[in-house]
Amino acid sequence: MLLLGINITATRIVSEEMALGNNYGIKKSIIKCISISLFFGTIASIIFCLNSSFIVKICFHGKVSESIVYLIAVALPMIAISASISGYFTAVRRVYKSVVANFLEYVAKIIITIFLLKKYLPGGSIENICFALILGDVLSEVCSFTYNIIIFVLDLNRHIEVNYKIKNNSFLYRIFRILMPVAFTSYIRSGLSTLKQLIIPSSLEKNGINCEKALAEYGTITGMAMPIVMFPATFLTAVSGLLIPEFSRYYVKKDYSKIKKYSDQLIIGAFVFASFLTVIFIIFGNTLGILIYNDINIGIYIKIFAPLIPFMYVDIIIDNILKGLDAQVNVLFINIVDLLLSISFIFFFVPMFGIKGFIVSIFASEMLNFVLSLKKLLDLEKSWE
Repeated sequence: MLLLGINITATRIVSEEMALGNNYGIKKSIIKCISISLFFGTIASIIFCLNSSFIVKICFHGKVSESIVYLIAVALPMIAISASISGYFTAVRRVYKSVVANFLEYVAKIIITIFLLKKYLPGGSIENICFALILGDVLSEVCSFTYNIIIFVLDLNRHIEVNYKIKNNSFLYRIFRILMPVAFTSYIRSGLSTLKQLIIPSSLEKNGINCEKALAEYGTITGMAMPIVMFPATFLTAVSGLLIPEFSRYYVKKDYSKIKKYSDQLIIGAFVFASFLTVIFIIFGNTLGILIYNDINIGIYIKIFAPLIPFMYVDIIIDNILKGLDAQVNVLFINIVDLLLSISFIFFFVPMFGIKGFIVSIFASEMLNFVLSLKKLLDLEKSWE
């Protein structure tokens, strides 16, 4: 949907109005971004509800009820609006408020999911497990959304005082000029991502695993182990969002020496931080699996994915630097190539090697994403010489 690029759009538009010192423009532009988010988020929610039976049949093999899809639909408008608000906080350099929101969401997700799984897991029903996982996501999103709305209104009233108006009636044009190309490539990425989710269970079944076990294994990795591995990236993602307006300013001024200097420092710093986390997860992976989920198998998956952390975390930094250098479409194309590779691995290797093939597909796609993103940044730096 168009809302997929609303975060970047809000950051860019608000940053431009800040550069002009136009507080009226800041308020007007972010309100328009939020309105667009609400509109398209609601449209997406309605589409999900109207096609709930199809989604249940194709995605869940008819093993769950349509209430699962309705739960997902409830969260879509909130996710869209939160994306606009996050873009605003990035632009005004108060990203710590987004950090807190993301932190609350992750903590709420882990606590609520653990509580719900303890309640529904003993029954062993695939629907109960899916319901617990998705309800945990939705409730954590509600917590984050409520916090976002409150601090956004308070921030707008406190910091953005409108003393005069600068006439500018091109906000919608400027918003959609940024949003459309990002959204177009996001459509492709979203479609490929959906295809990926669809073929994983069927590919695991071709390896001889029954449908319920296939979904359970997939859920264990993506819904339980990976959130732990990526939890520290919550802070990194939010803070690195500040790189977009900062590097945009250097790029407009053609201050390429600072771009290279700061990008090198950020990449090295992120790599050192991620390497430290890798060691921690390898040493304490089993302990975390037992402590958080009371399941040592999840701890094993945490240890397996730990070596991938430096590449995933550094890629987050590089992606945000590229977005600040007006290369956001390139970032999305790289993500599309990453998904194509992942789908190919899943289609050809998962039927042969089962869950091991799925793990290899994650490693292959993440490594490719990292290499292509780094290459793009180096190519840009080379073009400035």
